[in-house]
Amino acid sequence: MHFSGKRILITGGSRGIGRATAIAFAKEGARVAINFARNREAARDTIQAMPGAGHIAIKGNIASPNVARRVMDTVVRELGGIDVLVNNAGIYELHPVQELDYEAWLEQWQRHLQVNLTAAAQMCWLAARQMMQQGGGHIVNVSSRGAYRGEPEAPGYGAAKAGLNQLTQSLAQALAPHNIIVAGVAPGWVDTDMAAPHLHGPRGEEVRRQSPLGRAARPEEIAAAILFLASDEATYCTGAILDVNGASYLR
Repeated sequence: MHFSGKRILITGGSRGIGRATAIAFAKEGARVAINFARNREAARDTIQAMPGAGHIAIKGNIASPNVARRVMDTVVRELGGIDVLVNNAGIYELHPVQELDYEAWLEQWQRHLQVNLTAAAQMCWLAARQMMQQGGGHIVNVSSRGAYRGEPEAPGYGAAKAGLNQLTQSLAQALAPHNIIVAGVAPGWVDTDMAAPHLHGPRGEEVRRQSPLGRAARPEEIAAAILFLASDEATYCTGAILDVNGASYLR
């Protein structure tokens, strides 16, 4: 895989999968922009952990259409364009239907769709229009095992990730004539800050046993899959959703 000089944008890039992916791209010689919503200290730490120079961190909640546009404009201005977009920003919050009143249900539903699906769609449009001018590029969307397996305690999350898969496959068909490759990666449990309450809480052992490997994925393992899908070697994988769930769900 060759990423020397490539220009990368990773949303949700300050922690977890995003941080591991940013570091992995930087090790391959890429210039990386990470977008983060709130945690400036984590973003600064990620920038410092990346080898090479010219990396940037951009604060902003890309669920806002105007913020999404500002983030992309900043990447194009500061890096000179964009070769790879990794849509990694997302939330996972428990909202079982049997426990919420109607107003709380609607709030959680809209929140999960906006952050996990609509924000990614906005970034895809912005990246695609820039990549069309440049002659091509790669988009990798971070989905979830839950898009297939279901998420009984977080149905909005599962629905949003299923929609993200369909967006990925639709755009793969639409953008192929423009040499834009679109694919997705669908992790199971990953040992990140977002998953920590579940992996290291009372149900942690049960959660880890979902995989016959007896553990959650390391963020670096998901990052490796993302780099493969963003590489020229994976061009014919356009439209694919790569499962990286430790055989915890097979389809």
